[in-house]
Amino acid sequence: MSILIDKNTKILVQGLTGKTGSFHTEQALAYHGTKMVGGIHPKKGGEKWDGSVPLPIFATVAEGKEKTGANASVVYVPPAGAAAAIIEAIEAEIPLIVCITEGIPVMDMVKVKARLDRSGSRLIGPNCPGIVTPDECKIGIMPGNIFRKGSVGVVSRSGTLTYEAVFQTTNAGLGQSTAVGIGGDPVKGTEFIDMLEMFLADDETKSIIMIGEIGGSAEEDAAQFIIDEAKRGRRKPMAGFIAGRTAPAGRTMGHAGAVISGGKGGAEDKIAAMEAAGIRVSPSPARLGTTLVEAIKG
Repeated sequence: MSILIDKNTKILVQGLTGKTGSFHTEQALAYHGTKMVGGIHPKKGGEKWDGSVPLPIFATVAEGKEKTGANASVVYVPPAGAAAAIIEAIEAEIPLIVCITEGIPVMDMVKVKARLDRSGSRLIGPNCPGIVTPDECKIGIMPGNIFRKGSVGVVSRSGTLTYEAVFQTTNAGLGQSTAVGIGGDPVKGTEFIDMLEMFLADDETKSIIMIGEIGGSAEEDAAQFIIDEAKRGRRKPMAGFIAGRTAPAGRTMGHAGAVISGGKGGAEDKIAAMEAAGIRVSPSPARLGTTLVEAIKG
């Protein structure tokens, strides 16, 4: 099985008619025929998107879902309207929502999170590169050419380091089951634990790479989850990396969520927690692939 998406996933694009939405929709269509089934624009309902594969544009997500059978949406809406777009998808009961948009105000995301917690939808992001199940489906902005069907589950807060982990596991001959960029914002839909639970339960995922960053406690929480699961007999070889090791306290580095404050969120504590959970932590992003190979060999 794959994680979250597969060759049957049908995707609506919120923000299709914009430059970013159009470009990445073309990239997705070119990736093993990813099923992009329509776009959403409140003022352009009934029109067609004039891409390589013409797609219908619907006025609302609910209409798009009803007419296409879509079970996922991807959000390329600018920051000021992105939260409203996510909430519209939640209210339309879209099972999987992937938000690529960067720079959504934190208070907007607090409202989204409250609405999400009362729904049956799952949100990936915001401020994330998306999800790819190799040779089946690509949602978001990850370059499809670096992927290879395989056995490594990749979950990362960092977009560019997601690509690095994918590229290196491809070169190592391992390939990926699914790669998920969960995003680096302080308030987001899906956390490490959610993804680790899925990867541990997936028979095709034989090993896992987890890439974290300074800020917050998600990596420490994930490490404790791994320890607890190991006690229940569920364990897979894991490699990890923490970005931002040299960042000064109190300064945001890269993502809005990557800030050390109140003595918490530092790289060393996260690395120690991950190592205590049996995760082999790579000394640099350039060694993620070889570190995982070492973890697999034991």
